[in-house]
Amino acid sequence: MTKPTLLILAAGMASRYGSMKQTEGFGPTGETIMDYSIYDAIAAGFGKVVFIIRKDFADQFKAGFGAKLEGKIAVDYVYQEMTSHVAPGDIPADRTKPWGTGHAVLCAADQVKEPFAVINADDYYGRDAFEKAAAFLMNECNESTYALIGYQLDKTLSEHGTVSRGVCQVDANNNLVSINERTKIYRSGDVVIYEENDQKIEVPCNSSVSMNFWCFHPSMFARTKTLFEQFIPANKHNLKSEFFIPIIADEFIKEPGHVVKVIPTSSQWFGVTYKEDAPGVKKSIDDLVNQKVYPPSLWG
Repeated sequence: MTKPTLLILAAGMASRYGSMKQTEGFGPTGETIMDYSIYDAIAAGFGKVVFIIRKDFADQFKAGFGAKLEGKIAVDYVYQEMTSHVAPGDIPADRTKPWGTGHAVLCAADQVKEPFAVINADDYYGRDAFEKAAAFLMNECNESTYALIGYQLDKTLSEHGTVSRGVCQVDANNNLVSINERTKIYRSGDVVIYEENDQKIEVPCNSSVSMNFWCFHPSMFARTKTLFEQFIPANKHNLKSEFFIPIIADEFIKEPGHVVKVIPTSSQWFGVTYKEDAPGVKKSIDDLVNQKVYPPSLWG
């Protein structure tokens, strides 16, 4: 049986956080959040990890991960650059960043030939999530069936500011119907609120949300390339336009017989959207180490 691959999106600018949070150490011996994701992925049966990074911090990044993962899992690197899969004449002179998460995944087309999961570098997803993703990728994933690991909304908020969350609408079979991106979402007392057009709208606390943990068949690269080729001419003059993974999923489920399963997880998410989130992340990891979920020195 082919082992799935883990694709980690680590090329982000970290604008709200203010530094390169992808390589910040939170564990007892300097482990990053990515280290815990990779550790869980290995335990769940993943066979390779592919990092999507930028060339300008490639040496620092590889120095941090290459040696400690040697002999534990196959490793590869992909560069997401503004020019990747884009003709030079289609890049606005004033654009300063690449084209979003869907574009990042497309950049890995040559390195990934097996069913694979996509995650963010700066989110902690939990062992249960990786076990469910691996089981799906090895047993159910095919050209017409993808999946999304769904988290409970009220378990994914920050105490230090608003966040953006993709709130999922699902059908009776727990298949994805749509993802509605809700910006400025936060807890207010016992309820969760998002703001839109100066209105405050309540969202059910137990809503299923996307934390960008996707499970794909490699056939998705061909359809993604087609969609991205359509996206660029339609959006190249909008300097803030981004080609997000949900755009790919939305087009996929419009095709008859194609589904994206929303697989619920019992894992507790945590992450570092803001600098002020860092102490809470460190405490959460310390608690998991004390509960013996992880060893004190992750890689020995």
